[in-house]
Amino acid sequence: MAERDLANGIASTELAEGRIVPATLDGQDIVLVRHRGRVCALSGTCTHLKAPLADGIVADGTLRCPWHHARFDVETGEAVGAPAFTPLDRFIVVEEDGQVRIDGPADPVEKPISDDTGIVGTVVIIGAGGAGHACAEMLARHGAGRAVTVIEEEGDAPYDRTFCSKQYLAGKADRDDAALPALEGVDVRSGVAVAGIDREAKVVTLRDGTRIPYRTLVLATGAAAIRPDFYGADRNDVHVVRGLADADRLIAATADAGRAIVLGSSYIGLEVAASLIARGMEVAVVSGDALPLEKTAGPEVGAMIRDLHESKGATFHLGRHIARWDGKAAMLDDGTRVEGDLVVAGIGVQPRVELAEAAGLTLADKAAGGGVQVDAMLRTSDPAIHAIGDIASAPDPRLGHPIRVEHWVVAQRMGQWLARHLLGKAEGAYQEVPFFWSGHYDLSLRYVGHVGAPDDRRTDGDVADRDFAVSFAEDGREQAVLTAGRDVLALDKEHRWERSMPDADGRNSPESDPS
Repeated sequence: MAERDLANGIASTELAEGRIVPATLDGQDIVLVRHRGRVCALSGTCTHLKAPLADGIVADGTLRCPWHHARFDVETGEAVGAPAFTPLDRFIVVEEDGQVRIDGPADPVEKPISDDTGIVGTVVIIGAGGAGHACAEMLARHGAGRAVTVIEEEGDAPYDRTFCSKQYLAGKADRDDAALPALEGVDVRSGVAVAGIDREAKVVTLRDGTRIPYRTLVLATGAAAIRPDFYGADRNDVHVVRGLADADRLIAATADAGRAIVLGSSYIGLEVAASLIARGMEVAVVSGDALPLEKTAGPEVGAMIRDLHESKGATFHLGRHIARWDGKAAMLDDGTRVEGDLVVAGIGVQPRVELAEAAGLTLADKAAGGGVQVDAMLRTSDPAIHAIGDIASAPDPRLGHPIRVEHWVVAQRMGQWLARHLLGKAEGAYQEVPFFWSGHYDLSLRYVGHVGAPDDRRTDGDVADRDFAVSFAEDGREQAVLTAGRDVLALDKEHRWERSMPDADGRNSPESDPS
């Protein structure tokens, strides 16, 4: 639908309930949505990465971003679902004589203030990655920041980790662009490490001897990149990309390098490959897999992704491993010599569970992904301690078994849900549908849901033309979808699956189609 100029107003009949109408006012993009009979007007660009919200959907009183599934309250503009945190601008709407017009900007909605932070008590959050930051930010947003202490070891202010393999590494964004919102009123202990947790005394001890008491402890320690074990893997020219400091080191190394070898053909490995190609480097990808992404997306998507990267100049050595690296070339296990100036390993991450294990908390079975075992309220085996983000092995009500996922938005939404739960503002158990995205040059993939393997799949559309939806089933039931060029479908699936979550009695909602 073409954008409408609001200078002369819009007919009321164009604004059906729940429909998004794109418009402009003095050159600014705006979206109009009739919600519960009243027309709401909000800025039309997502505050996360500037996606056009007119291409999204309205669901359960939220306006949802088509690119990265951020959620905004239709009435207030508040960013209620990660990865966005900054609210949308609101506008005063006048509807009379069958016309809708804008009468200037509306005042921002005042932030809620909680004078009684006793409902939270003293909250100590270990880790300021996606989960820890989102939890602290939501608590602070609701006036409970004074009750929160965040302990983070890395030393950087909270930042968006997805920039490390994408925009920042590719040279399309500055370091400051990755910054997440400051944690207002929160006591942030930056660049310090935790020595241990005394569960009986409810105290966290830092390595400098400082003791911090807690009423509620939140473990958000994240995951660490797996380092390779080939001969020469301990050299300084072998990199991993997990945090900003890793990206800084790799960017600095590219100044004197023209050829890179990327080990691994996972989403992260291929994003790194695309980013280094954007910097003008020659890139060779070495992977033990037969096709990129085949283990999660299937062979059809894997072949398309391989062809896309090859069209941009990447070369692949599939079904191979690096046996030796000497700083000038990698010797593969079949004797092939691949010349390069540096190696980047993107072979996965492992949950950082050392603190939890030392504290005697129950860990999840390593065969099922490991991590810290939590219940439906994200509580560990100690009810005073919660675990969120990459380390949490949490029940998935649709699958009927626990899963541990390493997705940025999942970590953030876990943190936001837990904050609302601690504030008494979350009803029921944690039941978010997993979501992640991955960028490869001009191709964006969206993945909603979760399955252990892509074997039971059905494809609609043309994968080679990059316009498709691949549905994945587990035990005969559709549980995930991977899309390209079908953003509304991905949003609709996510919303439908949210509404089909089992209720407290284990039954599906009668209002939804669970397929």
